[in-house]
Amino acid sequence: MEALEQQEKSLEGSRESGRDRPANRPPSRKRFGPYLVTFLIMFFLWILLSGKFDPFHLTLGVISCAIVSFFSGDLLFDSPRMKGFPRSWWRFLLYSPWLLYQIFLANLHVLFLTFHPKMLDLIDPQIFRFRSKLRGDLALVTFANSITLTPGTITIYVSVDGDFSVHAIDQQSKQGLPGEMEIRIARAFSEG
Repeated sequence: MEALEQQEKSLEGSRESGRDRPANRPPSRKRFGPYLVTFLIMFFLWILLSGKFDPFHLTLGVISCAIVSFFSGDLLFDSPRMKGFPRSWWRFLLYSPWLLYQIFLANLHVLFLTFHPKMLDLIDPQIFRFRSKLRGDLALVTFANSITLTPGTITIYVSVDGDFSVHAIDQQSKQGLPGEMEIRIARAFSEG
């Protein structure tokens, strides 16, 4: 009984001193990289979107971006996944022109549907479901946003397991999914 009381006292003492983690586990350290990358991206966007380059506005931008990256820098870039990060962004930048071309083609298709004399016969709105092979959070979000950016389709639901629900304006808009877009995103995020 006394041994049990001693264990409880030592456990309480270690909790009060902040040592309630196992002895073999190192203390968790916050990495600086994700915060710096978040700050740089936000500050670049601040400069790009504000259009003001005087010291007052630049100082406000630095302060605002520093505060936001301090509180949320680890949300955008999870530090264990930072390995291969530059390569993924480079492949994503290579994916972007293809996506812009698909957006252009989809715009032409929706324009055709809009001005066609038999528009009501051609438009066949439907919700369809499919399961993606993508597994990474960033790849799934990129896929969902790419679908939504393409006119004629809107991502309604995406699960962590890769289950998608997509609304399509007609049969032709539905045909390409998941298809080549999924393959290119998988290649961009090293999942294929």
